[in-house]
Amino acid sequence: MGRSGSLEMSVLETERRRIAGGELVDFFREIHRRHEEEKITFLCIGTDRSTGDALGPLVGSRLEEHGFAHVVGTLEYPCDADNLEQRLAAIPADHIIIAIDASLGASTSVGNYLVSAQPLFPAQSVGHSLPAAGHYSVAGVVNVKGPKPYWTLQMTSLYKVMQMAEEITAAILMAFKS
Repeated sequence: MGRSGSLEMSVLETERRRIAGGELVDFFREIHRRHEEEKITFLCIGTDRSTGDALGPLVGSRLEEHGFAHVVGTLEYPCDADNLEQRLAAIPADHIIIAIDASLGASTSVGNYLVSAQPLFPAQSVGHSLPAAGHYSVAGVVNVKGPKPYWTLQMTSLYKVMQMAEEITAAILMAFKS
């Protein structure tokens, strides 16, 4: 699912780069400028069973509430390690996928986003090997990567995750609905 054509690299870079929440709007605006909204699917990866990993489903639920037609992964119907491959297979082949997931990282990156015109690799921070997902990706760094990633995700602040989900949702709304 990681097709990515050659792009002019300004806001959309093939290398992952760390940005603050205020820069998300420009990232999403550039995607919107390049692709028809009807052909964009938001793939919101994660589960509601772990506070740190709920970022994707929180964003997906909020996008559905705001009327986005193509959203995969919500609090009610999460897209997680158990069903990612099936959910990816169900996305129309002509759609552009924006993958959104939680991530663990350096302490200086917590609260920031790793964005790219490349796929992301879900569950990599907890040692899983799942297929690459998305043409574009946003990984929200919700906590510090350490020796016990599952425990870290479980103990991640729900307030922080909800704050980041709102920031991503607001940026998408500004880019696509204004």
